[in-house]
Amino acid sequence: MVTGVIRWIIMNWNRKDLLGLEELSKEELEYILDTAESFKEVSTREIKKVPALRGKTVVNLFYEPSTRTRVSFEVAAKRLSADVINIATETSSVKKGETLIDTGRNIQALKADIIVMRHNYSGAAVMLARHVDISVVNAGDGWHEHPTQALLDIFTLKEKLGRIEGLKVAIIGDIAHSRVARSNIWGLKKLGAQLTVCAPKILIPPGIEEMGVKVAGSIDEALHHADAVNVLRMQFERDELAAFPKQLEYFKEFGITKERLSKAKKDIVVMHPGPINRGVEMSSEVADGANSVILEQVTNGIAVRMAVLFLVAQARDSNANSN
Repeated sequence: MVTGVIRWIIMNWNRKDLLGLEELSKEELEYILDTAESFKEVSTREIKKVPALRGKTVVNLFYEPSTRTRVSFEVAAKRLSADVINIATETSSVKKGETLIDTGRNIQALKADIIVMRHNYSGAAVMLARHVDISVVNAGDGWHEHPTQALLDIFTLKEKLGRIEGLKVAIIGDIAHSRVARSNIWGLKKLGAQLTVCAPKILIPPGIEEMGVKVAGSIDEALHHADAVNVLRMQFERDELAAFPKQLEYFKEFGITKERLSKAKKDIVVMHPGPINRGVEMSSEVADGANSVILEQVTNGIAVRMAVLFLVAQARDSNANSN
């Protein structure tokens, strides 16, 4: 099954980088999801490995702390039989003043094939991709995008509910600082979902309606007709003006509780990109409850990232051979 689907997908994918979902078409999003579906089966095998990227080297270059995303990419690359190098910038030449472009070019000179990068500045992945010939995968850049997180969210929704088109999805929390929210909005809208966002006013970006989403006036309104709710982490570390609601105040007004879910659809899907602030964004009852697919998101992240690494590597090789 894996081989047949992959053969068809290769013919329809020509991007050597994955920098964001805003730039992708509906068809390209579907290609990634289809490829991920074929790769998910690999993780159920006794030997969880295929030779799809044997001989390739993937470098995880993370300028921000990460557990789930970095480990997920590492597991994904190893299940594709790639070699993996992890670079922690706090112990690298970055601390000596090396620029991002110089770091990327040195990684390229080492004959690596893919750089998976997380960076604290928006647009960093785009800039790096312009200056290196190897593939760049954006693992989160500033407040801009986190494409693979959105892809695994979408994959999980489709797996649980059977479709994306026509679904009503609520995104709750720190919208203003969330690259996850932006990528989810771009991806879900292109696939036909209807989106509502809800947050304290200070955390709703001006003009967000222009992205094709509705702004709800209350958490109960946002949940009322929702098929799924994606709950974002409150990024209190970004509260430079001390203007955010206090944690208990936020939970009281916007936290997802069992009582609030009781007023929503019985089978509403509850998601969170992690890490969860329990008792702030949602209660433990909800996080560990029957509606939660949070751990399934983590599992699906491996298949989605396997798909992305495979596709960009194949596109780079194809482009190189045609030049």
